[in-house]
Amino acid sequence: MAKVTPKKKSNTGFLAVIGVLLLVGGGVLWGTMQNKPKPIELPKDAPAMKAEGYLRGNPDAPITIIEFADFECPGCGQFATIQGPDIKARIIDAGLANFRFYDFPLTSIHANTLFAHLAAACANDQGKFWEMHDQLFANQPDWSTMATTNPRKVIEAYATAVGLDMATYNSCMDEQKHLPRIQANATEGQSRGVNSTPTIIVANKIYPGGLTADGIKKLVDSLTAAGAGAAAPATDTAAKQ
Repeated sequence: MAKVTPKKKSNTGFLAVIGVLLLVGGGVLWGTMQNKPKPIELPKDAPAMKAEGYLRGNPDAPITIIEFADFECPGCGQFATIQGPDIKARIIDAGLANFRFYDFPLTSIHANTLFAHLAAACANDQGKFWEMHDQLFANQPDWSTMATTNPRKVIEAYATAVGLDMATYNSCMDEQKHLPRIQANATEGQSRGVNSTPTIIVANKIYPGGLTADGIKKLVDSLTAAGAGAAAPATDTAAKQ
């Protein structure tokens, strides 16, 4: 599990780290790795964005399982590759709940994570978020900070593998089109008290470090029996599978 502990338990400080690194560090990092400086900042007069998660399953399912995750976090990778298929088969595909993924990149400890979050968001533009999600987590050791200083080049192979139009994908990546969306998702997580990844939220209860598929199934069964649901934190775009 990747964890950041704010000094003096200051939520404001932690959020500032995420925001600065997303908007400034992301642009500087991008330029350094591509040898083509291209910093990016949000316009000062830009309206605040709502968090936009990525939906898997029936949008009308009575229960929502929420995950805040970092694509470079090893614990998130284990959750996605080990627990994810079981959750999808036993809970999501069965119509018991849906699942919503929210970006929560811990850029202070994972230098390559922004590339992965941007790649997944660009894949979502072509209806392939979950395919890219699965590729990124399955191949995490190959593009992580410990493996390469040019993650974009490695990740391009996954974009090809899932069948993206590469001209459109590369344009999206060059523009760093979805940095505002990633920041909005991270801000939403911080507002909910998230400070580590993976964090699962079910029925507004936070489970840092994630849960097993069996644990989530028990929660869903209990909520179903009680007739209770779990609302998503904000409006989500339809990245469905």
